[in-house]
Amino acid sequence: MTRTGDSLMRPVIEVSDVSFGHNGKAILDHVSLKVRKGDFFALIGPNGGGKTTLLKIILGLLVPSGGTVTVLGEPPEKARSRVGYVPQFRTYDFSYPITVREMVLSGRLSRARFPWARYTPADHEAADRVLERLRMAPLADRPLSALSGGEQQRAILARALVGDPELLILDEPTVYIDAPTEVHFYNLLEDLKKDLTVLLVSHDIGVISRHVTRVACLNRRLFSHDSPEITEDMIEAAYQCPVDLIAHGIPHRVLRDHPGQGSSR
Repeated sequence: MTRTGDSLMRPVIEVSDVSFGHNGKAILDHVSLKVRKGDFFALIGPNGGGKTTLLKIILGLLVPSGGTVTVLGEPPEKARSRVGYVPQFRTYDFSYPITVREMVLSGRLSRARFPWARYTPADHEAADRVLERLRMAPLADRPLSALSGGEQQRAILARALVGDPELLILDEPTVYIDAPTEVHFYNLLEDLKKDLTVLLVSHDIGVISRHVTRVACLNRRLFSHDSPEITEDMIEAAYQCPVDLIAHGIPHRVLRDHPGQGSSR
């Protein structure tokens, strides 16, 4: 969808002073962030730090107790058809008897509005395009259970992309795949970010790749310097522990260069 005027200057995601609690416990405390068009924005933080809660608020699945959220210039619930979402890998049952093509096509159901509606020729064309783009076309008629972990992850990604979203949100997308597959997955995202704004969420500092344009740390509160680099003070504030060194080299780029080896603690 092409938009003109002020909408081009508006953040893709704008979270302003958002708070959220459950059973008297604060989960998010006055969180504010902006994701701009073309960003590959990485949001990291420890388990239980509020990352998934914030995603659910951005997706319109939860309502904050305070603050405001807009997505693509609209309330989150109205923007869902323009958002592709890759939930945590473990939420899928890959033993379900369905082929890759059928799974990807199910990403068009929101556009068909009813689960029992027949897929249109446009739906099938969209599925073919995304399967080809992700190099999944040769696997289209295989059952999900016959795929490797990396192939299953690409199938999930294809399902999120088949609706031609403007924003792609990924929740812990590389937790259950090995390091070479992770590198390949980031290369896919590098290609996709030419056309999409990407928000990636992870608890693992090590997943932050050289492709990230901006990064922030979340642990109930948000810590950010509005840059692609994670600094020691951001990590210590978010993880509440001293840090010697987080990662080195390519594809990871977390702290400034350090001599020798080190570890987080």
